[in-house]
Amino acid sequence: MSQPVIPELPSSTGIVTSEAAAQRPERRRFLLQSAAVGAAALLPALGHRGAYAAGSDKPEKEEVRIGFIPLTDCASVVMASVLGLDKKYGVKITPSKEANWASVRDKLLNGENDFSHVLYGMLMGLQAGIGGPKSDVALLMTLNRNGQAISLSRKMADAGAVDLPSLVALMKREPREYTFAQTFPTGTHAMWLYYWLASGGVNPMKDVKVITVPPPQMVANARVGNMDGFCVGEPWHHRGILDGVSAHVVSSQEIWLDHPEKVLGTTAAFADKYPNTCRAVTAAILEAGRWIDASAANKEKMAEVIAARAYVNTDKSAIIDRIQGRYQNGLGKRWEDPNHMKFYDEGQASYPYLSDAMWFLTQHKRWNLLNAHPDYEALARQVNRTAIYRDAAAAAGAPLPASDLRSSKLMDGKVWDGKNPAAYADSFSVHG
Repeated sequence: MSQPVIPELPSSTGIVTSEAAAQRPERRRFLLQSAAVGAAALLPALGHRGAYAAGSDKPEKEEVRIGFIPLTDCASVVMASVLGLDKKYGVKITPSKEANWASVRDKLLNGENDFSHVLYGMLMGLQAGIGGPKSDVALLMTLNRNGQAISLSRKMADAGAVDLPSLVALMKREPREYTFAQTFPTGTHAMWLYYWLASGGVNPMKDVKVITVPPPQMVANARVGNMDGFCVGEPWHHRGILDGVSAHVVSSQEIWLDHPEKVLGTTAAFADKYPNTCRAVTAAILEAGRWIDASAANKEKMAEVIAARAYVNTDKSAIIDRIQGRYQNGLGKRWEDPNHMKFYDEGQASYPYLSDAMWFLTQHKRWNLLNAHPDYEALARQVNRTAIYRDAAAAAGAPLPASDLRSSKLMDGKVWDGKNPAAYADSFSVHG
């Protein structure tokens, strides 16, 4: 593949904002709270780069492998390497394409990969002892927010199931075993699928069959009728529409606006042994995310790069529409969604909020993946390396929030703020 012409990178200390984004209360608060922090971080950031030059903060390991799954949201990892942003921070990133999330997990834990583009819920599950061997892991940053979805097969859509109420009505009208697919039992896609179904009164543990399918294989499985619906990341929903095998019924941002999605993970042992390397890699990926979000032209170049066989292995046309916020459901409806996948989002998307980490544990407990309430905050503090992120943000000139907790209202009206996780986990009428 020929190397794409890459537009000039934005200033490493500039924060791109828009009038529309500034109107959202959450974003106004974030920008106001982070203005002083971002300004204060500027001088340390410049000094930090001087320290790199002097060698005191030199990355301990200069060549690293980062595992990834063929999904649009691997883009900031890939572009950090393609754009040469890794070299700016003294490291060389080699992206390593993996077949499924179990492989991502295993290669991270056995040291074959140094870092991974990984499901948030998977990483929290490993620390809690579910979804794999109990392991001490570290989460360095959130790679993206929003941009996942749930689709139903064309057969289901043709039978009238085009949203949650009509799906529930069809299931009552034509009772049988309905099958839904997600990508990993403790991961984000499983949690979005479960939350959505439960909001309609469907218990995913009792009322339907749930199977695990790797993201790159989702459309092929839908084509041969192995499931009635599925939750996965892009570009596989748009690919399913282009191939005529599925119809989009809900975006993940409609389930939880500005939800966290993939994260940059490593083992606790690696983070403890190579803190400078972790900081450098995080800063490089932060800059790559900012570059992607900075312009439509950058998104076009990103889509061109990651569509290649070495990365997502699909057509650019399957990637570009949704990364620009242009959606269709495959049944004739088209719309613009300003809350599409974001990698930087004016500096808000990347912070490893403790409340985000705890939310996944509350859902693991809700569905009896965890038998008892863990110490939610202690686990979140163990996993989320906010100190490393703050140093990386200073180096990259990215703003910081005023708190490790944030508040969100999900599709069923429940508010999550991280303050009483056990009560929140126990508050759902539909549970495992």
